[in-house]
Amino acid sequence: MKAGYNLSNISVSGNNVASSFSSISGFNVGLLVKIPLCHHFSLQPEMMYSGQGASLTDTSAQLRYNYINVPVLLKYQHASGLFAETGPQLGFLVSANITGNGKDADVTSNTQPSDFSWIFGIGYKVPKKRMGADLRYNLGFSNIAGNDNPATFKNSVFQFDLFYLF
Repeated sequence: MKAGYNLSNISVSGNNVASSFSSISGFNVGLLVKIPLCHHFSLQPEMMYSGQGASLTDTSAQLRYNYINVPVLLKYQHASGLFAETGPQLGFLVSANITGNGKDADVTSNTQPSDFSWIFGIGYKVPKKRMGADLRYNLGFSNIAGNDNPATFKNSVFQFDLFYLF
């Protein structure tokens, strides 16, 4: 089991990009399984809820995306408890909203239903204990904007998590 803090943003490229974005805070929570492969290596599939998005810098509006993310990570763990992890992640959009000026609009139908990203992480598991912490960066590869948007929007998420292995 794990839970933690998200600091997310959206990188935008393409023609006629009228807005820039800044980071917003969110959270993540979910389950993980550690499958030993050999001496220091393991495979770690997870299923995580993740609140992501960004704030439009020229207005008070925020884009908020809720995903069920399924990362599958290759993990190297040193005997000291330090570890590094990397791997692909597939995200499934649950909802997407834009809020600002007292209004809230559902933009789920204008957002791609899935998101592919790559995770890079480091962390520490307390030796001979079942708990630890990790710090990750999720680099989005998919354009999450709807088909009618000429710009490309990609997720970018830093995560700090605490975990406990049952």
